[in-house]
Amino acid sequence: MRPCLVRSLLVLSVAFASSAFAVEHEAPHKIKVVVTPPDPTLTIYYVGLLTKGPRAGEGTHEERHRDQANSMAYMNRLAHEGKLLVAGPIDDPSDWRGIYLYKCTSLAEAQALAAADPAVKAGRLTIEVHAWVTEKGAIRDPEFRPSK
Repeated sequence: MRPCLVRSLLVLSVAFASSAFAVEHEAPHKIKVVVTPPDPTLTIYYVGLLTKGPRAGEGTHEERHRDQANSMAYMNRLAHEGKLLVAGPIDDPSDWRGIYLYKCTSLAEAQALAAADPAVKAGRLTIEVHAWVTEKGAIRDPEFRPSK
């Protein structure tokens, strides 16, 4: 390919990628990219996908119950603070355990909240957090009232 064409394709791909939607990414080489939603009717939430952890099912009944109670108390605290909008289990026999929907200012904040969950810290669950762009008001979020 000619160098001019390669440069043009690179510029177009960067322009398209940055206009598609906005999230903060931290690449393995520690470069942070922050982009904002181009459309003021959109907002970013962070989805936490819970799966069985390396210590799922281990320990006594009392230990498992204690870790679950601590996790529920933590989730309730985040909900009260407005950081956790929705949480619930996945009810099937797979390794998937649940979904959390965080309202945070960045992916890093959501990842930190997820990592601090007592069930995650105990190794009973693992969590993967992803940015999710949706229309303001699509989620019951006190900040965005549905239009009438």
